Amino acid sequence: MAENNFTQVTFFILSGFANHPELQVSLFFIFLFIYLFTVLGNLGLIVLIRLDSKLHSPMYFFLSNLAFIDIFYSSTITPKALVTFQSSQKTISFVGCFVQMCFFVSLAGSECFLLGSMAYDRYVAICNPLLYSVIMSQRVCNWLGIMPFVIAFTNSIISTCVISSLPYCGSNINHFFCDTTALLALSCVDTFNTEIMVFVLAGFSIMFTLLIITVTYIAIISAILKIQSAAGRKKAFSTCASHLMGVTIFYGTLIFTYLQPDNSLSLTQAQVASVFYTIVIPMLNPLIYSLRNKDVKDAFIRVILRQIFSMKTLRKL
Repeated sequence: MAENNFTQVTFFILSGFANHPELQVSLFFIFLFIYLFTVLGNLGLIVLIRLDSKLHSPMYFFLSNLAFIDIFYSSTITPKALVTFQSSQKTISFVGCFVQMCFFVSLAGSECFLLGSMAYDRYVAICNPLLYSVIMSQRVCNWLGIMPFVIAFTNSIISTCVISSLPYCGSNINHFFCDTTALLALSCVDTFNTEIMVFVLAGFSIMFTLLIITVTYIAIISAILKIQSAAGRKKAFSTCASHLMGVTIFYGTLIFTYLQPDNSLSLTQAQVASVFYTIVIPMLNPLIYSLRNKDVKDAFIRVILRQIFSMKTLRKL
């Protein structure tokens, strides 16, 4: 009977950063610059890996998948945020909100599992170098590249279906995108069971993959320390340093945002933290994996030189 008194919500209002109207224009240009850099940087990394045959290895196969995720991960959040910054009508439809949430959760989960696949790849490369090409076959790489999407999208669809079926008493989301916690706060009913379900699914994605990464890096560090020469240890560590940095930034931000005690973060602090892991990290990944990677830098030079040579050949013809 109580549910009959609930008003059917047909749209939500994204009021994130609305209490700072003087920042709307600045935020628009900052978000726009970051988004363009993210798309161009990750797309350029994908193209570079495709064009240079020396980058056709499992390590760079996973890296191109990560770049693919980052493009769509950022595109799920940023374009709508840009529109709301420049519009007085900061609304998003009910369906559009949950579509955004579904893709955001699934792509974040996919990145967690893919980082786990990348950690396993580095473990095999360092701990079993002689069997690397056998263990990391094309079939294994395909499975390790596809399964992150399958598992994450399955978890996301379950969460989205459950949360979208809840009755809502309000439409004002105190965020700049449709986050699960912000939506659950608007429900008219007790969401304890739903929160437990979301926590279990999210915990599986985050903690399981973090456990895999931790165990593999314990084995990797142990193997590196057994290398006799300092040059050999440095070379071995350099092959996984970029991945370790990316993992630290991504998981560190997620843990800081979602595993804080209740009310320990102000609304502004939570929104700033969300900006970092939804918008800034996808921009940082191509920098982390390219600027610190000699193979990528060498491949970039080779591709540029080939293009220049091709242009000169065409002009002669």
